[in-house]
Amino acid sequence: MSTHDPVPDNDVSLRGAFGLSLVALLVMGLLYSLLGAALGRVLFPGQAGGSIVEHDGSAAGSALVAQPFVADRYFQSRPSAPNYDPMSAAGSNQARSNPELRKRIDDARAAAAAREGIAADAVPDDLVTQSGSGLDPDITPAGARVQAARVARARGLPQAQVEALIEQHVAPPQFGLFGRPRVNVLELNLALDALHRGAAPH
Repeated sequence: MSTHDPVPDNDVSLRGAFGLSLVALLVMGLLYSLLGAALGRVLFPGQAGGSIVEHDGSAAGSALVAQPFVADRYFQSRPSAPNYDPMSAAGSNQARSNPELRKRIDDARAAAAAREGIAADAVPDDLVTQSGSGLDPDITPAGARVQAARVARARGLPQAQVEALIEQHVAPPQFGLFGRPRVNVLELNLALDALHRGAAPH
């Protein structure tokens, strides 16, 4: 006959729950993440590394993250709620009925119209609205085309040459089905610099 008291059922249950939690934490919280990161590095090395775009041997930015371009010689990106800060990616979360949103869009439309020398109602919506992340690296082809005259003047280039460069950088919808045609602002600006070597985008 055993001289040891039986282990209470609740102690067994606690040990089992603790052991399962520990295994789940290690497998799903650590091993799964490490495996996913490793597979990403192997299968998609460019994307896993941030889709960095090189310019003259140094990193100019990411093809997936918008950045501001302030000089007239460059195409402008979409407005950004977090001011192009990847660590604060977010939209403004303002409802359509919010008067502050309407005023911000109206002000942005007026500023874009003055900058491009066009009527306010000719400014494409993507040049005055923010994306959900605030870091959308692309604009619509229309958003690029209305900037062509300003960029051509600032660079001393024929407008037709700048417009042709835009058309070369129009990407179709993803897999031909999802989204709309788009133009990556960073890649377009780097292509402009390649026409006649100058300062890196800023």
